[in-house]
Amino acid sequence: MGIEYSPEISELLGRVRRRPNAGWPWHPGEPVPDGLPVKQSWGWLFAPDGRVLTLVNPRDGVVGLPGGSLEAEDAGDPGAALAREAGEEAQALIGPPVYLGYLYDRVGSANNGHECARVRMAAALHGVGPSAPDPASGRHYRRLLVAPGLAVELLGWGTTGLQQARAAVTAAAALLGVPAVADETIEELPVEGCRLR
Repeated sequence: MGIEYSPEISELLGRVRRRPNAGWPWHPGEPVPDGLPVKQSWGWLFAPDGRVLTLVNPRDGVVGLPGGSLEAEDAGDPGAALAREAGEEAQALIGPPVYLGYLYDRVGSANNGHECARVRMAAALHGVGPSAPDPASGRHYRRLLVAPGLAVELLGWGTTGLQQARAAVTAAAALLGVPAVADETIEELPVEGCRLR
């Protein structure tokens, strides 16, 4: 059986544009070294059936995971940043995040040209509220649940993305109780929001 999705999702996926792969080295399970600032935290957010939340900007077709830059209110905590950003971007309700590792950004595009770390985490996705624009950017994302392998393809993150996805699936299966093999259906979450069981 092939991957199932609606005509609306087919039209949306037909406009997906992948960002160029930055080539940041992935450091799975390693703590961020002392003195290397953490500037971003993005998350693999798992529905109970093993699919993950991806966000599609309908204006330009760019796909991303929920997450973003650490702000003062996060007090240096990547998990707090992920929970806040997931709420702002996707109106997502998540469980406590689990640290997976970090990407080393040598050129520091998220840190005014200075090296930094971009943390990756995994968390349970409990549901989403009514769709709303991201207050930071004004972007109104479409919220899709997809299998982690398809998320890697949509993100365009290549081998590094696949390594991240494997780490996320392993952690989610062990710690969050989700299946190691996800449902393959591509589903857009309803604009009015929903709980996930």
